Amino acid sequence: MGDVIRPQLPSIEQIVGELAEFDITHVGITSADVLGRARSELHDRIDRGLTDSMQFTFKNPERSTDPRAAMPGAKSVIVAARPYLTDHDPEPAAGLRARIGRYAWVDHYATLRTGLRQVGRQIKAAGHRAVAFADDNSMVDRAIAHRAGIGWFGKNANLLVPGAGSFFVLGSLVTTAPYEPTGAPVADGCGPCTRCLDGCPTGAIIEPGVIDAARCLSWVLQKPGTIDPVFREMIHDRIYGCDDCQDVCPITVRLGQRSTVPLPPDAIAWADVHWILTASDADIEARHGQWYIADRNMRWLRRNALVVLGNVAEPSSTTAVELITRYRSSGDPILAEHAAWAADRLVSRS
Repeated sequence: MGDVIRPQLPSIEQIVGELAEFDITHVGITSADVLGRARSELHDRIDRGLTDSMQFTFKNPERSTDPRAAMPGAKSVIVAARPYLTDHDPEPAAGLRARIGRYAWVDHYATLRTGLRQVGRQIKAAGHRAVAFADDNSMVDRAIAHRAGIGWFGKNANLLVPGAGSFFVLGSLVTTAPYEPTGAPVADGCGPCTRCLDGCPTGAIIEPGVIDAARCLSWVLQKPGTIDPVFREMIHDRIYGCDDCQDVCPITVRLGQRSTVPLPPDAIAWADVHWILTASDADIEARHGQWYIADRNMRWLRRNALVVLGNVAEPSSTTAVELITRYRSSGDPILAEHAAWAADRLVSRS
C-alpha cells in the first residue's frame, strides 16, 4: 500500500476564515513559551492577599502560565477573540428582574470552543496535535492574547482590543504545529484615562491593572458564603456578573459597536427574581447552568436574589414580603440571614 497523503497544515489565512464562521473577529498566533509576566503577576496577587480564595488560574500558576504543561511538545498557540457585545440589548420583562453580566447572557464560550475545535481537527488531520482551551483554568487566556498581539491590558485588567474594547471572550488552541507568531504585543492605549477606576462601585481596582477580588462584585456574587454587608446595597439589582468597569471605558463603549454578534434567541439578559426564589434546583440548573455556581449549589443564586429583593422590590410588595418571610424561617442559616437583611432594607426604603 502507498503512503497516506495527509492534508496540508491550514494557513493562518485559512484559520481566520474558518473561525470567522463562528463570529470570531480577531485571531493571533504566539509561541508556546512560558508566560513569564503573567506568572509573576499571579504570584504577586496571591502574596498580596488579593485573590480572596479565588481559584481559577490562581490555583496553579506554574501550570496556567505554561502552554506546554497543557500539551507537552507544544510549539504554537492560536488565540481567538469572539465579541459578546450584541447588536441590540433586550428590555427586561415585567416583574422583578435582576441584571446579568453581559458575557453570561448566553454561553459564548461554547461557540468559541466549537470553532477552535474545528480548526484543531484540521491541524490534527495534517499530523499534529491540537487542544482547545476556552473558559478553562489551564490557561491565562488574556496573557496569551496579549502576547499574540490581540490587544493591551486595560487599567481594569481586561484585554482591550484596538478599536473594539473589552467585550470579548478569549480562547486558545495549543498545538505542536510550528506556526510563526503573527505580531508583537499591542502598545498601551489607555493613556491617562482612569474612568474604570473611578467607575467601579466598590473601588475594587486598587491600582491600574490590579483587582482586589474581595471587592469585585463579579466575584462577590460568585463565591460561596455570606456576602459582606458593606457590599449588599452596592450590588443593587445584580445577580451575576458586573460590567461597570467596561461600561464606562471609552474604548469599549464608543468603539465597541464595531464588533458585535446577533442577539441569540436563547439569551437571558435579566433573571426573574421571584422565579429563582421559588424554582427547584433542577430547574435553576437547566436555565442558568452555564454559569459558574460554587459547588453547583443553587443556594448562592438564591442568596443573591434575596439581596436584589431587598434593594429593588417595592417595599409594599406582598410577594416580596412573603418570600422574605419564607426564607427567614427556611432553616438555611445563610439564606435566613440574607432574608433578614432584605427585610430591614425594605423597611429602610419604605
